[in-house]
Amino acid sequence: MAQKPPFYDRLRLPVVAAPMFLISGPELVIACCTQGIVGTFPALNQRTTEGFEAWVVEIKQALADFEARTGKKPAPFGVNLIVHPTNPRLLADLQVCIKHQVPLIITSLGAVSDLVDAVHAYGGLVYHDIIKKRHAEKAAEAGVDGLILVSAGAGGHAGNLNPLALMAEVKQVFNKTILLAGCISTGIDIAAALQMGADLAYMGTRFINTRESNAPTEYQTMIERAGANDIVYTAAVSGVHANFLGPSLAAAGLEGEALKADHKVDFGKELDHEAKAWKTIWSAGQGVASIDKTVSVAELAAQLKTELNHALGQQVSQAERWKV
Repeated sequence: MAQKPPFYDRLRLPVVAAPMFLISGPELVIACCTQGIVGTFPALNQRTTEGFEAWVVEIKQALADFEARTGKKPAPFGVNLIVHPTNPRLLADLQVCIKHQVPLIITSLGAVSDLVDAVHAYGGLVYHDIIKKRHAEKAAEAGVDGLILVSAGAGGHAGNLNPLALMAEVKQVFNKTILLAGCISTGIDIAAALQMGADLAYMGTRFINTRESNAPTEYQTMIERAGANDIVYTAAVSGVHANFLGPSLAAAGLEGEALKADHKVDFGKELDHEAKAWKTIWSAGQGVASIDKTVSVAELAAQLKTELNHALGQQVSQAERWKV
């Protein structure tokens, strides 16, 4: 491990539930945080900055009530901000985060030192999504506290590098907190991520199939029936390459040559268009291969904990076996 996050002792599992477009809301975030998992959501899941602030207040109050009731500190929560010139809400949403001192900010599509400094000023942390070494170097220059390595097979906007290669390259230029994303669906996967050098596992797709997510039942059923080969990597939906469930693309008429379509992303003009598209074209990662049912966050946390402990025990046995 390079650098444990300051909230490490408050975690039951070394996991961040990724902010998923249209899927992550207060109910999922609160359920994760009270189970010792960092819960996050995209600011743009609320259609206005006022609505976004209402969600932040709701989450803060629920977590404060949980601590007062149980005497236990919940895991912190985080907000994903799209740092892109065409996102018209960035500054307003950032001001909400500063006002309410959101503990963790996850930035995508741009690492900006002024934003990092503004979050650091109130004691918050900034983790940044990257898919290649060059992005990691720029984020390090901006002063971020952690990098999220979005490797091949991850749900949503993902890269195409093998996690082993991406981890090796990033560790050459970054010595702070590292999160690994891509096909992490079980406690065994979490153990593997830690063994590879990650401080935290970054899990998205597995949390779609929880009862607290905002995913429709049809979406969850498609994931339960899907295998890794059902995941399609395309920029045809939003202008940024992402992984989607093939059957949902086909149902929308996106097949063959249509999947090669590309266009320049513009969040100012296309946010509503993208939101409508993602309601029927469903994102998921290749980790669907390990998902066969929908459970509550509490049930999932217990399952992951059992699997993780077993996997770590096996690693100890392997260490004894191969120790020179």
